[in-house]
Amino acid sequence: MSLNNAKLTFFIPDLSPKEGLPYFSGGIKAGFPSPAADFDEAKISLDHVLVRNREATFYAKASGNSMIGAGIDDGDIMVIDRSLEPVHNKIAVCCIDGEFTVKRIRKEKNAVYLMPENPSYPPILITEENELIIWGIVTYVIKSV
Repeated sequence: MSLNNAKLTFFIPDLSPKEGLPYFSGGIKAGFPSPAADFDEAKISLDHVLVRNREATFYAKASGNSMIGAGIDDGDIMVIDRSLEPVHNKIAVCCIDGEFTVKRIRKEKNAVYLMPENPSYPPILITEENELIIWGIVTYVIKSV
């Protein structure tokens, strides 16, 4: 079974103490610029903001376009928490029959589906013949512009 999104690259977050990067906590206006914008000298480390459970979190690079409707594009970095419950409607990184994929979980009365967020891809019905492992739940997506 080809899942069209089987090549994920995994990374482990580095949560060692770091200085962090400059952070403008007051926000940057997306409308008209403020002539008197003050610089905020706060520092931020994205690992500390994006990682809720240090021991159970990892990153993976998305490959393919089956989840574009959920805002996950080819090359995006996903933050995945393995400690979260794989419940209905959550986006999960799964290993099905030995192949990795990222899909939305859909539970019905007598069935579980892995749902793409692109109409070009069919839903995947999980049957007793499938070996399914839910690796974790996607909590954030880091994009490049």
